[in-house]
Amino acid sequence: MKRCVIRLFLLTLCLCNLENISAQKSFWMLAGQSNAAGTGDRRTSLKYADPACQEYSWHGDSLKVLQDPVGETDEYFGKANTGSIAPSFAYHLHKLTGDSIVMVVAGRGGSSCGVNGETIYGTWALEGKLSVYKPCIDKATRAQKKVKRSLDGIIWMQGERDSNSINDGKQTPEEYEKALKNLINRFRIDLKNANLPIYIVLTGQYVNFPKAGYMEVRRIQRKVAKEVPHVHLVAVDPWFFPEREMMTDDIHYSQEAYNYIGKIIAQQIVETK
Repeated sequence: MKRCVIRLFLLTLCLCNLENISAQKSFWMLAGQSNAAGTGDRRTSLKYADPACQEYSWHGDSLKVLQDPVGETDEYFGKANTGSIAPSFAYHLHKLTGDSIVMVVAGRGGSSCGVNGETIYGTWALEGKLSVYKPCIDKATRAQKKVKRSLDGIIWMQGERDSNSINDGKQTPEEYEKALKNLINRFRIDLKNANLPIYIVLTGQYVNFPKAGYMEVRRIQRKVAKEVPHVHLVAVDPWFFPEREMMTDDIHYSQEAYNYIGKIIAQQIVETK
């Protein structure tokens, strides 16, 4: 009897050690425009105070429990106003994998991908008047040092500004495609991962505004996901959010939509690994 108890104790100890060994960090960046920063409602955002899900703070060079509003407001990026996809994504990925999740957020409302689409809100192109690309890389690089791990992937939520610039004749679809491919390539070079996974959330629509530019951006996002290795189109289509009453205004998604997007991205990441 005594031997059985000892064996059971040793087996339990081994299983606990195996669980601790298998648990690891998973590190993700959320970047793009205002829907990346988040314009939802933290009151209906996923709420939990789990140290297994953390956010990197650029200003304090520290990690904190991830909860909305995520992000930080400075001259380059904005804080969630007031809910985002981040808590839902981190929570569901943690539950699916058992990994501890760390996120770094770099959302700039109104920012373009292509330089010809730039307005006063800046651009992700290097040659823009207000480029947010280098600050994003600085933030991600500092986060990687703090976490002691390279990024596992980037969630990209952007395209509305470029859709409008195509509608206005300030940018061609070909220029947007080139800008998006260049951005992906630069991310991979500067973050030192040639196969860095990129998860593109398909751009939705601007309700009651011209659709042509938005259809072009969506077409190109699909094309890039097919042509560029390790680029994935997230299995969510925000085009249908208006008819499902999942919008806060003509262009921004509701917290219900953010929670849904975060869950689907987490599921898709697990499926594509």
